[in-house]
Amino acid sequence: MIRIVKMTFKLEEVEAFKALFEAVKQKILEQKGCQHLELWQDKTNLNILFTYSKWDSIDALNQYRNSDFFENTWKQTKSKFSEKPQAWSVDKLFMQSNNKSVKS
Repeated sequence: MIRIVKMTFKLEEVEAFKALFEAVKQKILEQKGCQHLELWQDKTNLNILFTYSKWDSIDALNQYRNSDFFENTWKQTKSKFSEKPQAWSVDKLFMQSNNKSVKS
């Protein structure tokens, strides 16, 4: 299961959030059921960031979301928002890569 969270920050809080993410990312990856974690930033609106994570199941995600660790991290994060975050739990239906060799 994939979880995508869109977060819009106050512009002056973006770097503080990135520092917070750097400090907690390994702990998130160590949560039971977390397979993968990425942080993305919009190219045009630099105050819009996304987390992209893969979980074994919705139950694993919910265990993480109900943990003291998440509650503490989320409390620090939500004070930096300029808009309400949006989140989606999705399943991948199709993926194809275009792995062409490039000669230099």
